[in-house]
This record gives sequence, structure tokens and C-alpha cells, in this order.
Amino acid sequence: MDSSQSRTGTPLPPPPAACRKPLLFIVYYSVWGHIKVLADAVKKGIEDSGVANVEVYQVSETLPQETLDKMYAMKFDDPVLDPHDLAKADGFIFGVPTRFGSPATQIKTFWDATGSLWQRGALIGKHGAAFTSSSTQHGGQETTIMTFLTHFVHHGVIYVPLGYSSKILHDQTEVIGGSPWGAGTITGNDGSKMPSQKELELAVHQGKFFASVVARATR
Repeated sequence: MDSSQSRTGTPLPPPPAACRKPLLFIVYYSVWGHIKVLADAVKKGIEDSGVANVEVYQVSETLPQETLDKMYAMKFDDPVLDPHDLAKADGFIFGVPTRFGSPATQIKTFWDATGSLWQRGALIGKHGAAFTSSSTQHGGQETTIMTFLTHFVHHGVIYVPLGYSSKILHDQTEVIGGSPWGAGTITGNDGSKMPSQKELELAVHQGKFFASVVARATR
């Protein structure tokens, strides 16, 4: 018997829409790779969850190449996301490096180009989250995500914080990035410190946690 037919030979109805896995975007900006490494860890968490599909993107660069060369900026293979394509996702996690306690200009520029999505209400009811990096322990990780959330609020995006869903946030044995607002890493003043094992574990947890929340909401 054809698996698409019932025992009486009549066609079976298509599977319910609730069986579809939600599509999640990870969208980031990274100069020296710290946010990129966290983005890959978040991706692993989403994939390990088994309840969502994931795609990874960068935002467009705004600095001239001459400046980037002087900064020894790294290049990454992930495609650049057209802001208008953000509406294709059921949820999105943004990798937002801090610049003086607020998001990097490149992230702001991306959201400045979402006016047509706002006019259509295309993002209303979708889910969002964020992770970040700073050069110092008190370098603005929480304020960066707080400031970034204004974009979500104006678009009607439902923010999914970490809360204290991971025991790592209670760990007092070493200084790490991250907070109830989202995963994070501390890079050091010269950018030489890459994400620690615990910071990576927190990012993986955020991916799993976010995927589970969106999957439940889209059933």
C-alpha cells in the first residue's frame, strides 16, 4: 500500500502545519571573530535541539576596506542578509558587539533598512534574542542588548531572554561574559581573548533554549 494512502485507498491528508520545524536565523556582525565563534556555538545549540532549522548570516559592513585593513579585520563566509528577508524566519538571534554600551553601527544600519517590514507589520509576533561581546568585564553587555531591544519593540518582536535558565550564570569560579539578557564573551582590551569554554557552553544553551521556545510557540 502506498504510504500516502489510507487502508481504504483514499489519499491521506497532508501533515499538519504544526509538524513543520520553525526556521531560525542567526544574524551577526563580527570584526575579529569573537561574535562569529559565539554564533557558531548558538547554531550548534539550535541544531542539537532537533526542533528547528537554522541559517547563519552576516550584516553588511559599513566601514571602508582601507579602515578594515588597518584594523586587521577578519572575513567570514556566511552570506550577507538582505534586511527584507528577515521576515522569512520564525525567529532570529542577533550577535551584537558592544560599542560604548550600545550596538555596533553595522547592526543599527541593518535595522534602519527595515522600514518596509515595519510598515507591513511583517515581524509582529516573531521571536528574537541576542548575544554580545565586550572588551572588559563591565563593558556594557547588558546595556548593549537593552538598547538593541528597541528594534524588537518597534517591530512587535517577542524577546526571549535567557533568564537564569543555565547554571553557568551562577558560576563564581571565573569571570565570564553573558547575563540573563543573553550569552556573551569578554575579549580583552586587545581582542586577544577568544570565548572561553563556559562562554561557549552558554551560547550553545541559548541556541537550544531559544529553539525550544520558538518551537513551542509555533506548534
